Amino acid sequence: MMKMNKVASIYVFALTFVIASNCFAQNGFEEIFNGKDLSGWKGNPKLWSVEDGAITGKTTEEDPIQFNTFLIWDEGKVGDFELELDYRIGAAGNSGIQYRSKVLKEEDFVVGGYQADIDATMKFAGINYEEKGRGILAQRGQRVTLGSEGKKEEETFGDTNELGEKIKKEQWNHYRIVAKGNKLSHYINDQLMSEVIDNDKKNAAQEGVLAFQVHRGPAMVIQFRNVRLKADK
Repeated sequence: MMKMNKVASIYVFALTFVIASNCFAQNGFEEIFNGKDLSGWKGNPKLWSVEDGAITGKTTEEDPIQFNTFLIWDEGKVGDFELELDYRIGAAGNSGIQYRSKVLKEEDFVVGGYQADIDATMKFAGINYEEKGRGILAQRGQRVTLGSEGKKEEETFGDTNELGEKIKKEQWNHYRIVAKGNKLSHYINDQLMSEVIDNDKKNAAQEGVLAFQVHRGPAMVIQFRNVRLKADK
């Protein structure tokens, strides 16, 4: 009887795992990082590797980088999509998740476009920053509508410091980006951090590359794992 219970328990666990995996797949998400190597990604191999099952970007004091550079997903572009991942940043530095972006210098892996910001100080984490473009589009706690000529209308939905307290320093956090049409929403640990409605005729982007950043400045370490993408076809 005890043996049957053990077998039944193993069977139930396996069945639960399969059902959960199938549900995830049915929701349209796909894993775009295999947890083993950087297949499907391109960047400076001196800066990017896989450590402990996570994409790892690392700079050093001995050999500082002179410009921001990126690890670029090389399997296509994103338009309307949802992206979910876990990230962890060390005690110093700045990073971010680029999306609907452009590769500006292919040989140096330089990218410009929308960025879901990440930083060690928690000052900028969650904001929408346009790298090599318009700069900060929305601070944490802001919903910003950009008019057809780029004029901003700002609405405050939360306190930036209180929202920052939802983010765990030097620990794993969950980032979710939802881009639907001109509406761009950034969530960290299931909390909305910023939102942009970009109607700027000249600058709004509808499609582009996905990438991760290492930032010039102090030595830093940034890691990403469980990288899942659901893209509208």
